[in-house]
Amino acid sequence: MKRAEIPSLDDLRAFETIARTGSVRAAAEELALTHGAVSRRAANLAAALRLELLEPEGRGLRLTADGAHLAGATTQALDLISSALRDIRQRSAPAPILLSCERSLAMRWLIPRLSGFQDRFPEIEVHLSTGGGAVDFGRSRVALAIRRLDFPLHPDWQVQRLMPERVGPVHLPGGAVGMRDGDYVALGSHTRPEAWPNWLRDHPQAPKPRSIRMLDHHFLMIEAALGGLGVALGPLVLVREDVVRKRLSAPWGFDPDGTDYGLIAPVTGPEPAGVLALRDWLMLQAEADGSIPAEI
Repeated sequence: MKRAEIPSLDDLRAFETIARTGSVRAAAEELALTHGAVSRRAANLAAALRLELLEPEGRGLRLTADGAHLAGATTQALDLISSALRDIRQRSAPAPILLSCERSLAMRWLIPRLSGFQDRFPEIEVHLSTGGGAVDFGRSRVALAIRRLDFPLHPDWQVQRLMPERVGPVHLPGGAVGMRDGDYVALGSHTRPEAWPNWLRDHPQAPKPRSIRMLDHHFLMIEAALGGLGVALGPLVLVREDVVRKRLSAPWGFDPDGTDYGLIAPVTGPEPAGVLALRDWLMLQAEADGSIPAEI
């Protein structure tokens, strides 16, 4: 048969859907057409081919031998077309951007804001991974990383500073875990074991804690402070919302600790438009959230 003699694809699709689903009603629901429209398309196909494709069986329909042969071939053809279209769309769609971020920063700063980026750029797909320290861009698929810049930076990296790190003691407002009388538990993180000793050294007038309790990560330390277990030495970027909303009190304010958060990317030529958009958005978020709350 010449290709010019192939019947209407709409009629073939209606017939194939009837054959696959087993009824005109089910085919109509799948194709979002009326029962009558699907029946007419199947009838048009049979008339064009001058063949009986469907025959009554009780209250339903069954395929004739010719109908079964055509239905099988049509299903295969439509599956091939669908597969080809899926491959084309996947190749033409921008590759997802893999963004790596330190775990506590991801949980308490990035993830609550990331939906804002997706709302603004729905065509850009961002995948998030967590990690700390140096990034092996050669072995990983990471396109952009957010890190506290407290480790040696590779000369082949492109580094853009986001905001300075500021830290300060935070605890429940007006609770018994406050620092006024010195009878408090200091909450620290194993990722920065010297943070409390350094802060107490720089603030000799501050009451000394009765003990320092270490947790594995900053987000656990902050949750412990919110649960009334002690006084956390919290980075401003991680506790800002809690202080602004008065869930935590920061009576000593926040001091720079000499480090910065930054964006790190490999120097591999021009960045894709999606990575540039994500970079600019992150810079705007950092600029908006980097200030110290007016009331602490």
